[in-house]
Amino acid sequence: MTDDLYLKDLNQYYCTTNHYIHPLFRAIKYTDGIQYLIQNGYSWFITDAMAVLVAGPRRVRQEPFLVIKLKLKDDGTAQMVMDDGNGKIPYRQNYAHTDAKRELKVYYENGVLMLPSER
Repeated sequence: MTDDLYLKDLNQYYCTTNHYIHPLFRAIKYTDGIQYLIQNGYSWFITDAMAVLVAGPRRVRQEPFLVIKLKLKDDGTAQMVMDDGNGKIPYRQNYAHTDAKRELKVYYENGVLMLPSER
């Protein structure tokens, strides 16, 4: 299987039938849509987000709901931004290089990481 960095099948995820548990971040469950991201070249983004949610700053761990965005820049860099949904940004992380081809937005709510369409 080759990675689909453009995520051409992403729009098929509008609910989930499974909840997965990452072996390193057992406190977080994730959905079929997030599993699709992991299997198609975006596992680095998802595992980084999970690491911050589990072991990051307290201001992140205390948020009951977060919008996590992967923003791509024209120079091949990227940034992960965690937003509380009301404009407050408790965390940002910069990436010096990425091969990502698509910006992403995922939600974290009640211990579950999901696509917005799966909420």
